[in-house]
Amino acid sequence: MYQYTEFDKQFVKLRAAQFRDQLERWQGGTLAEDEFRPLRLQNGWYVQRFAPMLRVAVPYGELSSAQLRVLATIARDYDKKDAHDLTKANPGLSDLHSLPSACAHFTTRQNVQFNWIPLDKSADVMDLLASVHLHGIQTSGNCIRNTTSDERAGIAADEIADPRPLAEIIRQWSTLHPEFAFLPRKFKIAIVGATDDRAATAWHDVGLHVLKNEAGEVGLRVMVGGGMGRTPVLGTVIRSFLPWNQILNYLEAVVRVYNRWGRRDNIYKARIKILVKAEGQRYIDEVEAEYQQILTVDGAPHTIAQAELDRVTACFVPPASRVGTLPALNNPVAAPVDDKDYTRWLKQNVAAHKNPLLRSVTLSFKRLGYSPGDATGDQLDLSADLADRYSAGETRVTHDQNLVLPWVRADELPALYAEAKAAGLARANIRLLTDMIVCPGGDFCALANARSLPISEAISQRYQDMDELHDLGEIDVHMSGCINSCGHHHSAHIGILGVDKDGQEWYQVTLAGSDGSNLSGPASIGKVVGPSFSAAEVPDVIEAVLDTYRATRTSGEAFIDTLRRVGQDPFKLAANAARTSTARAPKAAAEA
Repeated sequence: MYQYTEFDKQFVKLRAAQFRDQLERWQGGTLAEDEFRPLRLQNGWYVQRFAPMLRVAVPYGELSSAQLRVLATIARDYDKKDAHDLTKANPGLSDLHSLPSACAHFTTRQNVQFNWIPLDKSADVMDLLASVHLHGIQTSGNCIRNTTSDERAGIAADEIADPRPLAEIIRQWSTLHPEFAFLPRKFKIAIVGATDDRAATAWHDVGLHVLKNEAGEVGLRVMVGGGMGRTPVLGTVIRSFLPWNQILNYLEAVVRVYNRWGRRDNIYKARIKILVKAEGQRYIDEVEAEYQQILTVDGAPHTIAQAELDRVTACFVPPASRVGTLPALNNPVAAPVDDKDYTRWLKQNVAAHKNPLLRSVTLSFKRLGYSPGDATGDQLDLSADLADRYSAGETRVTHDQNLVLPWVRADELPALYAEAKAAGLARANIRLLTDMIVCPGGDFCALANARSLPISEAISQRYQDMDELHDLGEIDVHMSGCINSCGHHHSAHIGILGVDKDGQEWYQVTLAGSDGSNLSGPASIGKVVGPSFSAAEVPDVIEAVLDTYRATRTSGEAFIDTLRRVGQDPFKLAANAARTSTARAPKAAAEA
């Protein structure tokens, strides 16, 4: 994994020291609230419905076991619900007693969030994070956010080129970039280097896909203007092949044009997707003109030299214990006789590796009784122990809110499975119905207008039979608590969106979205089933849709393929037939 330089380490420690000084001045009354607010936001400290929320940046999802243990300490010692006076909170519809605490939360952007850390402890937490080179810089605000990537970057069997060195170069270029500190809105970049798009690149402000041209040269396909929210848009390909060494010059042009023309007068129209959609070819032409200006007039200042790429690539050190010293193995992953659970785990949670003697293993953080993507302090420590024993001390946060062990020896899979199962992290549900992407929703988020956690729990309770889950096969279910779409419902095979009507929670269901992965096909936007459903109806609606799939599928046909083959009408009919409380009020529901 990436080896942080002395500059990186000093930079983060100084930032933590700056924040402590700012916090103390605010507490002492010499820094006004309006002055302190942007400073805490620039370091990832929000204030949510009940308490401060900290977002920790995790570049391309990589976490060492040492970093996991520090996150475990923060979860256990600082993320405490009972540390707050909640009498002045805005609970909305939340059931305070049921809300999780002492947890870290894995996000779809490969970051980690905490929901209950008191602000007066924030500087101590920043120091802890800095001790393992972590921070919250640029996890908030209208700047270039954490660049995300494939959870299997650098190890994937289908990889064209490792995207992490370019992601790291983009991180170094964009961090505290003076020209792009106050963009019209937040700006998100994703990059993949494999044939399978495991980072939903078409849904980003900039999506980068590594590829080779006919001459075998490495370059990037560049998409711009993708995004979710109230106006879902897929990214437009504005460069089918950009030489890899031009990526910073080109990104500079893309962001400059956005910075120049992006709407600052209307927050709902400020994302780059609106500019690209409105201007079309004119935006593309202007980016090209800006790029040529950077090349010919400015002297192409950000062209990446081969030596620089080599320097950064050398910082991604593969573990010596997993390179070239492995014994020859005979049938290393044979399942114990009649162990159906282990066989299923091999199929769903274990993936191929560049090295045929190694595997990538996903620990499932989608289990009953826990919010999707939540990990307690003890579970983080257990994950760190598993990483040390089986993955050379390295893990990856996934876009789907799980944790990957990227360096597992094939002959150690049975032992890893036994330990992960004992820890409750070996549920063989990766890419299945209960492996839902879910945002924290109205239980925590001040922007959300409906809860997502109780709905996901109700669906998970209904589908605990592993035979049934595996019979249904791989299905993307994503859920968002509001139109901001942090749960990525637009890209789901079955999407669920929470909406508000007169203080009541309603849920809109969409079908046939795609994140652009091999499972889902080309990226697409889900279509709304009909008027919104009540919270109580949602599990029945999901069941009706799945029953229709089982009744109409051909042998071995995946849910998304059946949906596309037969069309959405029978699924919509079944979903609407499941209405009970909203059955006689379609007009009112439609207005929800």
